[in-house]
Amino acid sequence: MQLLTPYRNGALTLPNRIVMSPMTRLRSLPDGSPTEDVAVYYAQRAAAGLIVTEGIWPHTTGQSEAWVPGLQTEGHVRAWQRVTDAVHTAGGRIFAQLMHGGRKNHPLGRIDGSWPTGPSAVADPERPHLIAGGKADPIVPRAFDRAELPVIVDQFAQAARNAIAAGFDGVELHGANSYLLHQFLADNTNLRTDEYGGSPENRMRFPLEVLDAVAAAIGSERTAIRLSPGNPQFDMREHDPRPLYRALVAELDHRNLAYLHLTDNDDYPALADLRPLWHGTLIANVGENRTPTTGAAAEQALRDGHADLVSFGRGFISNPDLVERITHDLPLAPIRENGLYGRTAQGYTDYPRWSEQAVPVP
Repeated sequence: MQLLTPYRNGALTLPNRIVMSPMTRLRSLPDGSPTEDVAVYYAQRAAAGLIVTEGIWPHTTGQSEAWVPGLQTEGHVRAWQRVTDAVHTAGGRIFAQLMHGGRKNHPLGRIDGSWPTGPSAVADPERPHLIAGGKADPIVPRAFDRAELPVIVDQFAQAARNAIAAGFDGVELHGANSYLLHQFLADNTNLRTDEYGGSPENRMRFPLEVLDAVAAAIGSERTAIRLSPGNPQFDMREHDPRPLYRALVAELDHRNLAYLHLTDNDDYPALADLRPLWHGTLIANVGENRTPTTGAAAEQALRDGHADLVSFGRGFISNPDLVERITHDLPLAPIRENGLYGRTAQGYTDYPRWSEQAVPVP
């Protein structure tokens, strides 16, 4: 099975081609530091070829909802160091995903109480979690002033430095799934008329500025990006993603990045369309807005030549030993909705490995 074979390219040396996809779980302290359970959670899953963390905000003004963790302060660095130490001790490799919420959230869902700001004053339809509990109705964000954008770029770069100081093996920028960088790329969330809006070249300007600043801060070989062309989640609209993403991937291809993490879409087969433009390591996510990824689906993506590695999301939530289960073709445990998001170990680190159950490994 190609999925279980080692992979090496550039700075990546992985024992298999199974990647743990970033997934928000809302296990942080009031200051945005990850809880002790976070170290246990990721260490349990260290058999993955690569782990990509849940989205982590680079600055409080980018917190996408309550209890999402950050990487802004020295306290955050120390807390994440416990996580990376645990993963490395267990033999794993781990990248930090930097995720700026942009237009997302509500002042009552942010540590600093700031008003959400995005490319344009277009509301996110989702109801974010609040610090005090419950959810808020959507609000209209403020549009960024042109002079604010370099500040955001610097915040990303500093968060990337913090990630390396915390022991992460690299950084993945979240340019997908409706977060800030995707908001600049999409038709309905970027209505700007300055040099950051309008044409595909203008829409991708800010994401590239962030990427280049992060690469300059920590090295391009430790910098990666995730994209979700045409993904309609959270009311994102990209009527014809091809021209923009072809231009963007062609630009990325010259930057010697650690990898490109790309989600597929039923309306736009991004993997097939964009793979020829990308000559570096490509991680495919084939389960976004679909049924959870299986070993067979991942293997097919590799056989088709659409990817070098494949990321699994939901499978890793309830199966800390997902690699072992795929290796031995063992049944996967289902997710318990209770505890999916919460403050405790329940529904987080209490899923047993197959070997811990009564049924022996065949």
